[in-house]
Amino acid sequence: MSGSPRRRRKHHEEHEEHENHERWLVSYADMITVLMALFIVLFAMSTVDKVKYWELRASLANSFGHQLAAVQGGKSPTPGDSAPEGPLDSGPIVPASSPAVEKQIKKAVSVARSQQALKAAEVTRGEAEKEVHSFEEVIARIRKALTGNGGARSVKFRVDERGLVVSVITDSVIFAPDRAELAPGGRKLLAALGPVLRELPNDLLVEGHTNTAPVAPKYFPSEWELSTARATTVVRHLINASGIAPNRLSATGYADQRPLLPGNGPEANRVNRRVEIVVSSTLPPDERALLASVAESTTDINTPDINTADNYSANVNAGNANAFPTGAVPTMKSE
Repeated sequence: MSGSPRRRRKHHEEHEEHENHERWLVSYADMITVLMALFIVLFAMSTVDKVKYWELRASLANSFGHQLAAVQGGKSPTPGDSAPEGPLDSGPIVPASSPAVEKQIKKAVSVARSQQALKAAEVTRGEAEKEVHSFEEVIARIRKALTGNGGARSVKFRVDERGLVVSVITDSVIFAPDRAELAPGGRKLLAALGPVLRELPNDLLVEGHTNTAPVAPKYFPSEWELSTARATTVVRHLINASGIAPNRLSATGYADQRPLLPGNGPEANRVNRRVEIVVSSTLPPDERALLASVAESTTDINTPDINTADNYSANVNAGNANAFPTGAVPTMKSE
């Protein structure tokens, strides 16, 4: 119709989607990440264990059916040489002309192992020295707690592969003869020991021992029952009176099988009749094995010229029964 305005159809132009020209950055970032991981692995591989390095060369030589000389910088290792320091350069691998080269490789491996063993031994001894020092502190605290206690002279100390051994001679002040009930003096002594032992983190092993006198107990079938009964009596007292956790304690009776002094003399019978409280070491077995030697060389706990059965007997025979102060107990190797 001519009089009506012509409607114009609006055409909407479809715009082309904008292209992302920065997509290459994703691939580039992935490549950088992979390269970083590669260089980290290469760096880790550059640090070679010296012993394993020499062993690997010898193993590869045997695998190929002939001997090879592992050399660095064109020079074969000679007897007495240690494994090279720093990153190891593989260098040329030269066929060996004689069995002497294999011997040289084994020598280099042995030297490297010796160096590692020496360092490990130094660390092990250092840990043992720390443990002995802690035992010295425990001894000082026990001696302070026993000040003025009538049974203080009955308490002796030593260090062996198990830990700190607190030895209580069970004379009539601690236990009556052939009895496993604590005497008043025994309860008083344990009342002084208990608080110190309670504060320690170590497990406690209580051992009962009797002397070797050829006299059967009156109130027990044998020395085994008597020694075990005394050990369990001490354990019960430490639990009930001192508040020590039961899971830290154990009791063992050894009868007369582990004497400190040989024979049946009066002094041997007195010393061997004892209860020992072992403050167990927290070190691993290889470090515990050094405790006794470290104590002898760095402290006076296990002084050799005092803590031996021969010297102890010599002083007793000379009438000097008080020659051994508190903290020095005669010891005899026993299993």
